[in-house]
Amino acid sequence: MEATPVTNHLIEALGLSARPDAPLARMPDGATVTYGAFHDGAARIAALLAAEGVQPGDRVAAQVSKSLTALQLYVGTVMAGGVFLPLNTGYTSAELQHFITDADPRVFVCDPDAKADIAALTPASLMTLNASGGGSLADGAAAQPAGFDPVPRGPDDLAAILYTSGTTGKPKGAMLSHGNLADNARTLAEYWRFTADDVLIHALPIFHTHGLFVATNVTLVAGGQMIFQPGFDAQAILDALPHATALMGVPTFYTRLLQQDGLAEAARGMRLFVSGSAPLLAETHVQWEAATGHRILERYGMTETNMNTSNPYDGERRAGTVGFPLPGVDLRLTDGKGTPVADGDPGIVEVRGPNVFKGYWNLPEKTAEELLADGFFVTGDIGRIDADGYLHIIGRAKDLVISGGYNVYPKEVEVLIDDVPGVVESAVIGVPHPDFGEAVVAIVVGTSSDPATPDAIAAAIAPDLARYKQPKLIEMVDALPRNTMGKVQKNVLRETYGNLFT
Repeated sequence: MEATPVTNHLIEALGLSARPDAPLARMPDGATVTYGAFHDGAARIAALLAAEGVQPGDRVAAQVSKSLTALQLYVGTVMAGGVFLPLNTGYTSAELQHFITDADPRVFVCDPDAKADIAALTPASLMTLNASGGGSLADGAAAQPAGFDPVPRGPDDLAAILYTSGTTGKPKGAMLSHGNLADNARTLAEYWRFTADDVLIHALPIFHTHGLFVATNVTLVAGGQMIFQPGFDAQAILDALPHATALMGVPTFYTRLLQQDGLAEAARGMRLFVSGSAPLLAETHVQWEAATGHRILERYGMTETNMNTSNPYDGERRAGTVGFPLPGVDLRLTDGKGTPVADGDPGIVEVRGPNVFKGYWNLPEKTAEELLADGFFVTGDIGRIDADGYLHIIGRAKDLVISGGYNVYPKEVEVLIDDVPGVVESAVIGVPHPDFGEAVVAIVVGTSSDPATPDAIAAAIAPDLARYKQPKLIEMVDALPRNTMGKVQKNVLRETYGNLFT
């Protein structure tokens, strides 16, 4: 029989109560929030959730704007023994229905303006939280007594479910444990040399693993500070750079910042720039070094695994690569059938380590297919390891598009396009884009009589798709390329349209 945990594993790793008087967050209005104040707010949210009936393992869903209270909701959910379920703020009601049905949350926290719509989708207890950190969640938490004791949870207990999309089927819920999150945060803090002296510019969204777990957890584990920004604003980041030591961003951050006057001077005192969530073009890497004297550190991770590899802190940060496996992470390239490929050959990236998730929520067969008996997870990415050991991600076995750091499931977009009057069929692909890493592009075959126009298609699908999933370009063609088996050759389309934005 397993021993009952006596502590809350992730909360203990984050160390919030160890430094109550230390500053944690510098807010846009100039105020500073201490670790103690943040911890107290999270504990009161935990008490509120418990009062609402949240039991260990219950899901707490949140579709809210970025605020420090939203981060406290994440920590408070973990304190209460719950499983945090962050949802992209761009999801429509039609998209939310799948997550609600699949995860069956006990509590759902949403923007006040969305409460009526959410109430029609779920019987969960509803609370509200606005962009300023106010709402019924904040009011209810303030009325709770201080001093909530975190519910004991062990390393293998779930801390979060993050939904990720593949190229077939519905989005899948990746189950992340306390141990997954705690270990990866500690590893990254050490590998990237984060300490209590660091000040991170936090401008990433917090419904995504990059902003929620990498940026936030690494800062907390190290005992550092963050300059808390509600979203990406190039001028706001430029203004913050002289007061910071580190920035974590997606490629869009860096391409936009390169357009700002005064970047070189502002970045002079920075220690580290990290990029991830989407491929960083080698030209952006080179341009950034020329403009600032700093080499961006690119790393590789995914929803199911947190971070797997990283370019070195010391040593060459090689453009176009994602570096080496992190300490404790095993990585191999196979032919997709379990056989390792020859040195230098491309293969399917498989990873194993304490960072790798526990499987897909309610999908045991899919879990068994991708999480192998020997502990390796089949990422579906195609990689190549060069002679110096650097990993290059050269494609994806599946047709997942990553635009601005967010996963776009092509079939979901194609189904909607195909339903538009005047459309015969469509193929959605991702092509290189200097700002977004990849742009969503739809190649559409119209009917011979009265074919749909790109504008009509865009207008028809917009209500059912988050903005980042909507095609940047809709191209009308007479026919889609097919192989002898009749399968659409998306590789041909990517080659044909690969230079649209670069």
